[in-house]
Amino acid sequence: MSPQPIRRLLVANRGEIAVRILRACRELGIETVQVYSEADRDSLPVRMADRAVCIGPARAADSYLRGDFIASAALTCGAQAIHPGYGFLSENAAFARLCRDAGLIFVGPTPEVIDLMGEKSQARRMAVAAGVPVTPGSEGTVKDAAEAQREANRIGYPVLLKAAAGGGGRGMRRVDRAQDLEESYVAASREALAAFGDGALYVERFLTRVRHIEVQILSDGHNVLHLGERDCSIQRRNQKLVEESPSPALAPALRERIGEAAVQLCRHVGYTSAGTIECILDETTGDFFFMEMNTRVQVEHPVTELVTGIDIVKEQIRIAQGTPLRWRQEDVIWRGHAIECRINAEDPDAGFAPSPGQLGRVNWPSGPGIRVDTHVMAGDRIPPYYDSLLGKVLAWGSDRQEALDRMARALDELQLEGLPTTAAFHRALMDNPDFRRGDVHTRYVEEVLWKDRS
Repeated sequence: MSPQPIRRLLVANRGEIAVRILRACRELGIETVQVYSEADRDSLPVRMADRAVCIGPARAADSYLRGDFIASAALTCGAQAIHPGYGFLSENAAFARLCRDAGLIFVGPTPEVIDLMGEKSQARRMAVAAGVPVTPGSEGTVKDAAEAQREANRIGYPVLLKAAAGGGGRGMRRVDRAQDLEESYVAASREALAAFGDGALYVERFLTRVRHIEVQILSDGHNVLHLGERDCSIQRRNQKLVEESPSPALAPALRERIGEAAVQLCRHVGYTSAGTIECILDETTGDFFFMEMNTRVQVEHPVTELVTGIDIVKEQIRIAQGTPLRWRQEDVIWRGHAIECRINAEDPDAGFAPSPGQLGRVNWPSGPGIRVDTHVMAGDRIPPYYDSLLGKVLAWGSDRQEALDRMARALDELQLEGLPTTAAFHRALMDNPDFRRGDVHTRYVEEVLWKDRS
């Protein structure tokens, strides 16, 4: 592929990831177009971009999910490329195909690979074909509750029913007994259909104590690199709250095996761009299993940027215009430890319920080893229509202890007045002895830390 320089790029997203992309473009000398809904008319991304275009009303279905409006805006404004960020249309193969058909560069993998790896049961088959271990489960989707029952009997309870077309915990149910399976199947399928437009499910063995480990990938189509792992085990209802790199749970040999497996799978499917291979680690056996692939940049990508010094968003854009990666695997060096806390407009004391409203005083932390990715300032109104993420506070240290101490200090500095946020939850976590030891798992928040409030 010969390089196709991108002179103008449209950002097809909002919030902090839009700011992140705009900054990368500014450093690369690329002009920017920011699309926005009526609810985001006064947002920071709109103010930062060289040009901004309103694409519809507040509801995402009428604006940020209208691929036809977004592609039309790009063509009208003379943009050569579209960066989808994360969420919204970032893993929508039809949108990537629409961009390609319109002569626009989609900053991400090809539509074919998005299709291949976006459907979870199909992605499992690809992992098996690539020699990457997967959790015992059904070979593909199950056609109905009766087939799910047969698979569960074969695998052994407890099992997970999982949506084939999505993630983030939606369309997922744990089933401990055969008599509960049919009801759970109906509920999970209904939720998956509402969330992803596809109610198909597959069945997987439920592992009782696991860590969530993901590997960051960069590939130009020829050279495939892994940038190390992130530990995302602090979650609530399958939603990540804290991420860190490196994982305190991995010995060097296991770290190398997981990284090599991720590269192997990406080579097998011909992956291009940034992506993430997500795995679960069974701490009782030390075995790891492929879970899914995210064919986009992750919310938590800055964690990896801090320990590698590689700007993942810039590399996405360079790859999209046909520029080869500048590194080989042996050139990737990990330095120190990084932790990210997602600061959301949510009320932990009310079950982490969203808390839209107007911000009062805002003071984001700074100082040695601190990075903040945000899109909000004092007086901003947080709309109820979108993800509740206000910003990401990251701390880097020469080791995990220093990173934890810096994060605690940063959260003490943080001021977000006017509405409930998750900042106090994160600050308490920094003092938690189990977390300090790295002795946590994906159910830790619900089963231990927040047990009486969940």
